Amino acid sequence: MRQNQNQTIFIILSMLIVVPMGLLFKYYAGFAHQWFNDYGGDIFYEIFWCLVGFYFFRSRAAIVQIPIWVFVITCIIEFLQLWHPPLLNEIRTTLIGKLLLGTTFAWWDFPHYALGCVLGWLWLQQLQKIGYAKKSQG
Repeated sequence: MRQNQNQTIFIILSMLIVVPMGLLFKYYAGFAHQWFNDYGGDIFYEIFWCLVGFYFFRSRAAIVQIPIWVFVITCIIEFLQLWHPPLLNEIRTTLIGKLLLGTTFAWWDFPHYALGCVLGWLWLQQLQKIGYAKKSQG
C-alpha cells in the first residue's frame, strides 16, 4: 500500500510539472514561438493524459496500453476539429474547451502526439520502477 502512496505522489508531482510546462509552451512568445505554441504543447498534452491514465491503471500492461489509447483518442479529437456543429463550436469558445478539444485541424499535430506518447510511455516506465523500488524496500 505504501508503494502505491509514494507512486501516487510522484504521479501528482509529474502532473504538476507537465501542466505548467504545456501552458508555458502554448503561450510562449520567444524564439521559435510558433513551433512551441502550435506543436510543443501537444507533447505535454499527451504526457499529461498518459499520467492521468496511469493514476487509475498501474499494471505493467497498462504502461503500454495507456499511451496507445491516448494517441488514438487524441487523433480522434484532432479529426473532430474538422467538424463544427454548434455545440462543439460553443465548447471551443471557452479556454478549457480550446485547450482540451483544440480549434484547428493540423496534420503536423500527429507526429507530435506520437512523440508525446512515446515520452509518456518512457515516463510511465520510470514511475513504475519507482513503485517497484519502494515495494522491494518495504
